[in-house]
Amino acid sequence: MFGQINAIARNTFLEAVRQPIFFILLLVGGGLQIVNTLLSAFSMGFTEQTEVFGDDKMLFDMGLATVVVCCMLLAAFIATSVLSREIENKTALTVISKPVGRPAFVLGKYLGVTAAILVAAVILTTFFFFALRHKVMSTARDEIDGPVVLFSVLAVLLSVGLGVWGNYFYNWVFASTAVFTMLPATVAAYAAVLCINKSWQFQAITTDLKPQVMLATACAVVAILVLTAVAVAASTRLGQVMTIVVCCGVFLLGLLSNHLLGRHAFVNRQIAIVEGIDNPDNLTLARAGDSIKLKLKGPAKIDLKPGMSIYFGPDPNGLAIAVPAHPRFTADFNDSLKVRGPDAAPALIIKAIGQDNSLTLLNTGNLPVERPPQPGDFLFDKPTQTNWPARAAWSIVPNLQVFWLVDAVTQGHPIPSRYVMYVTLYGGAQILTFLSLAVFLFQKRDVG
Repeated sequence: MFGQINAIARNTFLEAVRQPIFFILLLVGGGLQIVNTLLSAFSMGFTEQTEVFGDDKMLFDMGLATVVVCCMLLAAFIATSVLSREIENKTALTVISKPVGRPAFVLGKYLGVTAAILVAAVILTTFFFFALRHKVMSTARDEIDGPVVLFSVLAVLLSVGLGVWGNYFYNWVFASTAVFTMLPATVAAYAAVLCINKSWQFQAITTDLKPQVMLATACAVVAILVLTAVAVAASTRLGQVMTIVVCCGVFLLGLLSNHLLGRHAFVNRQIAIVEGIDNPDNLTLARAGDSIKLKLKGPAKIDLKPGMSIYFGPDPNGLAIAVPAHPRFTADFNDSLKVRGPDAAPALIIKAIGQDNSLTLLNTGNLPVERPPQPGDFLFDKPTQTNWPARAAWSIVPNLQVFWLVDAVTQGHPIPSRYVMYVTLYGGAQILTFLSLAVFLFQKRDVG
């Protein structure tokens, strides 16, 4: 079976890169990166302590979005060409009639399309990195980055020239020859650009290298692979136009899933926001008797009283609350036995309320609080209720905001390697889901 999948994937990959639309979209994506450097001259950043700042923040947004959208369209075109069109032309019957299972056929097609999309993603990402190195042309006195222009143009001209030459003299397929040339040529050109600064002087290759940008781009590529699985699943039943429509619909729904579904998945009402901690040297609420004083951003939305239960978490809807649900505390919290005794009721309550929008929180009965509150946390007066239908829909629909880490880079928040791992696992689960759907849809499809 693995040999069959490999053969189908290899043939699909070669067929994909031979399509003229593949090379055309690569050139369009590269051209759009040039346009982005001219259109994104708006001051969107306020700090120079990050890898991308100032006008380049908008360039980062637009450039990475260009890569994702071009790859999504390319996935839709390729998937319909190698799957839907083969079914309509009855050529898929030639493979299915042999001892090749339909799941292996779908998986081979997806792997072939994915390999082609990864090639396109590398090339388009390299063009994107060229644009980031060049930076925005904010004013007329800004100088053009000569190495970027020279090496990128040479890479494209070399690819086109070799494609034309091979097609004319040896009947090589122009599109695939140009693509296979452009892949190493653009990567080598970018490596050369990293070694030469704007003034044509040699520099260390790590001078303009942006690791956080690369991590954010890698997470966006995972989102592209998810959309590729969507395209393959849609192409098992739909034609090219409707497959593109479905991919665009899933793309937009994925961008809006937090607003449309996520905010309804967990129901709670935040009553205040933590502005600061007055005793930062004693940040603990893990044991009975531990207390902490908070400074709030303005007055609370409800009338707070000593003895009330309190909850906190990083999300305004009550997601990931750090305080376990507990019954209302009815004992005297000034009695140490009622707070620390073996029969003390576990709770996190308000011990005192200050005149300057401050609260003192008290742990009773060893309530297992996960962590102390932090500035920016939201306070609640009750545990969060889960809306299971909304949560199920939120879990099924691909949440593309999970893969979009542009804000983390521009705001100077390092991307943890653990988060990249979680994103990869989440993307893998989504890909497996849509491939299972593709197999289900193709299992009963009449291909004869």
